[in-house]
Amino acid sequence: MEKNDNIEMITGDPKKAINKLSLPIIASMFLIFANNIIDSIWVAGLGAEPLAALGYITPLFLIMVGFGNGLGAGGNSLISRYIGAEDKSSANNAAIHNLILSIIVSVIITVLFITFLKPLLMMMGASSVLDYAMEYGIIIFAWTFGLLMPPIVGGAFRAEGDIKRATVPIALAAIINMILDPIFIYTLNLGIAGAAWATAIGPFISLMLMFYWIFIKKDTYLSYNRKDFSNDFKMYKDILVVGIPASLEQLVLSVLTIFVNYMLTIVSGPVAVAVYTAGWRIVNIGMLPAIGVGTAAISVAGVAYGARKYENLRVTARYAVKVALIASIIVCIILFVFANQIALIFSYSESSAGLAPAIAGFLQIMCLFILYVPFGASAGNVFQGVGKGTVSFALTTFREFILVLIFAYLLGFTFNMGEFGIYCGMLLGGGIGSLICYACIELYINKLIRGQKNAV
Repeated sequence: MEKNDNIEMITGDPKKAINKLSLPIIASMFLIFANNIIDSIWVAGLGAEPLAALGYITPLFLIMVGFGNGLGAGGNSLISRYIGAEDKSSANNAAIHNLILSIIVSVIITVLFITFLKPLLMMMGASSVLDYAMEYGIIIFAWTFGLLMPPIVGGAFRAEGDIKRATVPIALAAIINMILDPIFIYTLNLGIAGAAWATAIGPFISLMLMFYWIFIKKDTYLSYNRKDFSNDFKMYKDILVVGIPASLEQLVLSVLTIFVNYMLTIVSGPVAVAVYTAGWRIVNIGMLPAIGVGTAAISVAGVAYGARKYENLRVTARYAVKVALIASIIVCIILFVFANQIALIFSYSESSAGLAPAIAGFLQIMCLFILYVPFGASAGNVFQGVGKGTVSFALTTFREFILVLIFAYLLGFTFNMGEFGIYCGMLLGGGIGSLICYACIELYINKLIRGQKNAV
């Protein structure tokens, strides 16, 4: 198989590959989450109700983005395995199948979300801010294709080790959004609708850049020419076997957020939802090292699995956890120490000034959640890389939905600890679940290695 520098890198030392792939991913993710924070900051200037409305839309928005990331992981896994097996023709064909799926899913999600947005928001308890939430949500979901397709196409770029083209367009989208937010919200006086338009336009421009590289410049390692395409329903199935469970993982997280919002509404009202919305976005930034390393591990694990180099698979899993954990400890300390200063960014207006102490308290508790993420994220992404998306989904569901939700309910309501109990329950459930997930990937890799040795 003809190789370039990117392919040489991704098929070589797993540690070096993770290091090289992780940093650009983390940087682009940081811009994306910073963009979300800036969205919240600008919307917070409109008052607590628009910020709470953003909180109700956020889990639905993450479901949509989750489908993009999930299909991107599915395509990444399949293409990486073909590259590891040195089958470039099948890798090209898989990349085209991945693109076709992205178009089909974009259309389906657009129709579903626009049709059922209002009843979904009512079920989530957003009646007090329904007008704001609908104003923002309709615009966002009308532009689903622009938000959904870049991470899917980016998954193919990551599979071939072209991390620059996988991350630059996504980072560009975030930067464009940051620039347009104040212009649309305040200068053009569009309010919360302006935040939605800014969020939609940036990713659309990034998608156009990706299409330019693929169909006009045509200098990618993977080829998207018609002669490279042979319709194969097994490839769709292979992408979906990883992509659907990976997408559903985000659905599980979003449903969990909906339940947490609902519980907080019961114990403290919309203000608690606003605090959770703002604070959780900061905590999400703290998770970026683990998520970025885990995302890189999909490609490295897929190549190692395709080449049947199972020792490299073990190195990938262990090194990913080690690097992510060191970074997560540093971030956790920073968030705890500077919680009060960070909280001030959400309380610059008179209408939101009262939120600062509550957000600071939230950060000092929930920053501990970051310490568990390296174990669960790395294990889940390695499972995705080897094509075991269902296993990853089952573990995520057990960890993030069943354990977190059960403990949050028990401490928040059964033990009458209220808002504080809900947060402590999330920490306890997430910690136990993440350690179980990592134990599972170690057991799986050990089984592969033993089986290979016995076959010799």
